[in-house]
Amino acid sequence: MFTGIVEEIGQIRAVKKGAKSATLTIQGNVIFSDLKLGDSVATNGVCLTVTEIKNNQFTADIMNETLARSSMGNLNIGSYVNLERALSAKSRFGGHIVLGHIDGVGKITEIKKDDNAIWYTIKTNSNLMRYMIEKGSITIDGISLTVANVERDNFSFSIIPHTAKETILYQRKIGSIVNLENDIIGKYIEKFISTPKGITNELLQENGF
Repeated sequence: MFTGIVEEIGQIRAVKKGAKSATLTIQGNVIFSDLKLGDSVATNGVCLTVTEIKNNQFTADIMNETLARSSMGNLNIGSYVNLERALSAKSRFGGHIVLGHIDGVGKITEIKKDDNAIWYTIKTNSNLMRYMIEKGSITIDGISLTVANVERDNFSFSIIPHTAKETILYQRKIGSIVNLENDIIGKYIEKFISTPKGITNELLQENGF
């Protein structure tokens, strides 16, 4: 599990593509202080498992399902990525619950400045838009952000200069494709409501509430 608070910007050093898979080698700095084989690293919001570590670089495999749902297939040698290690028990929870399981992608359709803030508008499909609410949480390329406005097929958010500087959002342009992960809480609520009996005291108790 992650928080969506990016720890550093890493860079792709090697890409090995299979017929329906890929292997990435990513260089960083901060995350290697305690990184071990088998650890999880959110890379542009995608939870990857570390399979090799060497000289401040880690290698991870990407399977077909991940390539189909995310923008990871667009990464090339030299591409920059947001990196975050999995949440530890002693960590501060500064963002929101992020699983690293991408729901789909969106396209940036507008970028505009508003004094010290930068506004982004992202268009995506109805399967993702159904979970968007104003002031709700969204993960974009692994960054925990707050939805400010919701339309039929797009949503908007703003960032401060610090977020732009510490993540790869400053590199994104109109037309860029970004990874999106909806808030997990909304998905669970929808699942519970859609059960034949609806939400009952028994159902809440069975699921730990």
